[in-house]
Amino acid sequence: VIAVARTPDKAKHLGVEVRKGDYNNLDEFKEAFKDVNKVLLVSGMDEPDKRIQQHRNVINAAKFIGVDKIVYTSIIGDEEKSAFSPIVKSNRQTEEDVRNSGMQWAIGRNGIYIEPDLEYIENYKKAGEIRNSGGLGKCAYTSRRELGLAYAKMLLDDSLNGETYNLVGEPFSQSQLAHFLNEVYGTNLHYSPLSIDQYTAERKDELGDFLGTVIGGIYASINNGAYNILSDYERVVGRPHKAPLEMIKEIANKTK
Repeated sequence: VIAVARTPDKAKHLGVEVRKGDYNNLDEFKEAFKDVNKVLLVSGMDEPDKRIQQHRNVINAAKFIGVDKIVYTSIIGDEEKSAFSPIVKSNRQTEEDVRNSGMQWAIGRNGIYIEPDLEYIENYKKAGEIRNSGGLGKCAYTSRRELGLAYAKMLLDDSLNGETYNLVGEPFSQSQLAHFLNEVYGTNLHYSPLSIDQYTAERKDELGDFLGTVIGGIYASINNGAYNILSDYERVVGRPHKAPLEMIKEIANKTK
């Protein structure tokens, strides 16, 4: 197993060989992929219009070296109806680039990570509530640990090649999220819905325009049902995705 990182020193803790690779630098990836036969392309964090070419640098380097198979971490979501849509659309373009690469491929569409909500628990406690614009919409959350297992399977099992999988768990609402957190953390939270515009403005004030718009767009997508979808997780892993309460308990126990 080889990790490729823009700043290799930051990945030393992984305990594997680390090679340098910046998504903006095709030649670095050509060097990093020497003797590599399968690649996991993790979506970049740059602005949507920049990410497409960054991802193409990885794909083209893999083709140049003769990589056999590429697996891409895409995302579920709506391509048109929220401020998060430009990111979803950029991922869809990379999906097409992967499918047309000439390599064997598999694509996962990640659900929304549950970890940020758990990392925010002290703020929720202080406020006494979960406050966002998700409304009555349900979101098929997942966790980094569940995704890690799924992508290991997709890399190693060639019977999964040539398909796109929704890597999500059981959908639940923000009110249900408050209930789960109360059970795990012994809190007394409730859910307070906000309008999409109000919540987005709050996120921009706290996080800046780009990230605030992204977070606002995610909750707008929850509100409009874009994340209430069926899961392909069991097809990939061979077992159902962990239930929401089990998933939250597992993460909470590891951070206590």
